[in-house]
Amino acid sequence: MKLSEIKEILPTLKNVEFQLENGTFVPEHFHVTEVGMVTKNFIDCGGVVRSEKTVSFQLWNADDYDHRLKPGKLLHIIGLSEEKLGMEDAEIEVEYQSDTIGKYGLDFNGKTFVLKSLTTACLAPDACGIPSDKQKKNLADLPINPSSCCTPGSGCC
Repeated sequence: MKLSEIKEILPTLKNVEFQLENGTFVPEHFHVTEVGMVTKNFIDCGGVVRSEKTVSFQLWNADDYDHRLKPGKLLHIIGLSEEKLGMEDAEIEVEYQSDTIGKYGLDFNGKTFVLKSLTTACLAPDACGIPSDKQKKNLADLPINPSSCCTPGSGCC
């Protein structure tokens, strides 16, 4: 989800709710402790220099049980961040504490924001020697060679 998308969704909501893909909700008394623009400059395994920009939201679960972040307040925080940081309309990554700080993509299911698991991938598979996926075959479709086949009663097993 891009920053522009969350800005369109927030005015339609009464409450801001985040949920993990497994159905667990982020406690409703969470805080957004950071909103930022993150630029990552790196070299992939094929030697190509790359740059990636994301908008980062950090959610923190505090013991402030009376606190509830309302959509208007989050819009205000986003607006202030855009003004002060010159943020671009980039994909949002959410940092949220579980066993360690996890990074998640963001989606919306019509009612709540869903923290989507992110995965890694090789960005230069042709340059670093990763073989392409093997073609899967159904064993029943393979030709039978009687001389290498074990049949019931043959004594091979």
